[in-house]
Amino acid sequence: MSWDIFCSVVDNFGDIGVSWRLARQLASEQGARVRLWVDNLHSFQALCPELDVLAPVQTLHGIEIRHWTPEFAAVEPGDVVLEAFGCRLPEAFVAAMALRAPRPVWINLEYLSAEDWVESHHGLASPHPRLPLVKYFFFPGFTARSGGLPVERDFAPRRDAFQADATAIAAFRVAIGAAPAEPGVLNASLFCYAHAPLAELLETLGKGAIGVDCLVPAGAGLERIRSITGAALRPGEAWRRGRLRLQAVPFLDQDGYDRLLWASDLNFVRGEDSFVRAQLAARPIVWQPYRQEEGSHLVKMQAFLGRYCLGMDAAQAASVRGFWEAWNGPSAGGDAWAGLWASVLAVRPAWGDSALTWAGVLGGAPTLADNLALFCQNKLK
Repeated sequence: MSWDIFCSVVDNFGDIGVSWRLARQLASEQGARVRLWVDNLHSFQALCPELDVLAPVQTLHGIEIRHWTPEFAAVEPGDVVLEAFGCRLPEAFVAAMALRAPRPVWINLEYLSAEDWVESHHGLASPHPRLPLVKYFFFPGFTARSGGLPVERDFAPRRDAFQADATAIAAFRVAIGAAPAEPGVLNASLFCYAHAPLAELLETLGKGAIGVDCLVPAGAGLERIRSITGAALRPGEAWRRGRLRLQAVPFLDQDGYDRLLWASDLNFVRGEDSFVRAQLAARPIVWQPYRQEEGSHLVKMQAFLGRYCLGMDAAQAASVRGFWEAWNGPSAGGDAWAGLWASVLAVRPAWGDSALTWAGVLGGAPTLADNLALFCQNKLK
């Protein structure tokens, strides 16, 4: 099958992160011919450094990449046309889809959610009001009645081999400019939006019962930390407060970010793509969903926690929920944060076991690429 995937970059990295990962999976695992249209090549380049931001057309990893501009060139649509996260396709392209025989399968890939309503909406059809076209809504998700998650078939063996290799982990830290890990500390990564309660977190970790070595990739979170600490914190530089050593590292491509998650004992993540990859890393996570109006992001968070905490005992579930809610809610006082962090440390071994089990469940389910390919094959028959 030939695929056209359209991605309009909205929040810098999440949309293109999922689209690029999916495009690579379709090409490598499904044998698909993929053409990826992206309107912001600079954000894309952060995840794929070999990308030429000046090239209107280029091929990387077997995928044809086109710069999506208002001056849209006429092309023959593929067998499948996928609009990522409701981006609006060019009218000329939609008209060409209607003239193609057979007509393409038109997919609107939606955002990930653990909410119950996803199952009843997944796969629903929406006929075009004027043209002989039908759009299908495809929802990634955590259950068999959803579209699944973007997981490579060889992901778990690669993760397990890396996590079992202390030499590889040490070499990775050197490669990204981080100092060697210190014995007996909790290794963490921190990737967040600027409005996270970072001042409270830094103070809490600095006063905690154990040492924390936290690696922070370049981005909005690091910029906010610089304003709090007054430190330049260029990649390769560190800042200390009590039991906390915070190290700045460069923004990483997708494979490098996977290794950062694999090398950490606790991962703070944001958005969608890093959220999924952190779950698959089989390590405890703290998620900051993309902020939405009227607090709908908090509804998404609670829906996920309902699934994520299902196999935990009461104390562990309460600790995880409490810390996530403080990270995403109104600012709490220092004493409250200290108690929340102490509770996290108390359940850390059990949380690690739960994270490993959860990653196994996700890794054993059909993937987003598998489900999409099967769905479209059936529609093209």
